[in-house]
Amino acid sequence: MSEARRSRAARALWAGAGAVTAAAVLLAVILLRRPLEFRPFEGEAMATRWQVVLPDRAGAPEAAEECFALFRRLDAELSEWQAGSPLTAVNRAAGGAPVVVPQELFDLLARSLELGRETGGAFDVAWAALWGLWDFRAASPRVPTDEEIAARLPLVDFRRVVLDPAARTVFLPARGMKLGLGAIGKGYALARAAELLEARGFHDFLVLGGGQVVARGRRGERPWRVGVRDPRGERDDIFARLDLGDASLSTSADNESYFVADGVRYHHILDPRTGKPSRGLRSATVLHRDATLADALSTALMVLGEEQGFAVVRRLGGEAVTVDEEGGVATTPGLASRLEILHPPRRAG
Repeated sequence: MSEARRSRAARALWAGAGAVTAAAVLLAVILLRRPLEFRPFEGEAMATRWQVVLPDRAGAPEAAEECFALFRRLDAELSEWQAGSPLTAVNRAAGGAPVVVPQELFDLLARSLELGRETGGAFDVAWAALWGLWDFRAASPRVPTDEEIAARLPLVDFRRVVLDPAARTVFLPARGMKLGLGAIGKGYALARAAELLEARGFHDFLVLGGGQVVARGRRGERPWRVGVRDPRGERDDIFARLDLGDASLSTSADNESYFVADGVRYHHILDPRTGKPSRGLRSATVLHRDATLADALSTALMVLGEEQGFAVVRRLGGEAVTVDEEGGVATTPGLASRLEILHPPRRAG
């Protein structure tokens, strides 16, 4: 393709929680070399292990704890998995009546619908209607039938979601419709954390979790350096690295939650247009100043594939890297010269 550089010797980048581990491992080596300058803080929220790396100075522990408190609040208010969350209330009322929601949730849903339009439905916040058909963590997972999937697909359509800005309500017109923010929520949390830290006077920091990292400023005299893990390699197999500053890097991949049946890998990134796992790519990584957008676009890129996905990502101001099912790597022009391949990743699997 005209805008991509390919390398068939390389393969998968970050993937889900694995990306966090890879970045954290490389970061730990860097921090041990300069122990007095930056300090990592760790916490859990949104079913994710988060790390906040701040200059080792007064106010850093308190600022890190504010970030973790922010993540816990967002989990309680924005998660489709929390029984008492406003989003869960919207899903319960599907086919019934509009539900008043907090402004923050309303705004994030409005942005999600806009991204649905921008990606031609490759990113669809109504994907959650497919819950129950696929269970990638079951002891004996099964592939749903085409008939079962076809019965749910009409419910997976962001265009049917009704938002009323004046009343601040969300309405799902059909029973069985459900909204899920899993493909954008953690990116939004990272974006909010970056805003919080900047407001507290921190200009050089790193926050990572859920397969995504956001960086601001520099690590002393050098830029932040993020390690990229081979998802088919060992847990600490770093095959590439990237200097990162004032941007976010998000990866979606097929190795976080999956099962293999009859020699076919079925993974958790579902194509909302087919109701089945996306095909063609092992991983998709998006670089963008906006962490919220990077999160959503990495999912959309997995669904759209290299050619269409790159066009969307670049139109929305980002850069990207994809790894196809044969292990070939393609990058948009703006990222090609920045990604350093340390060694060819494994090709098997």
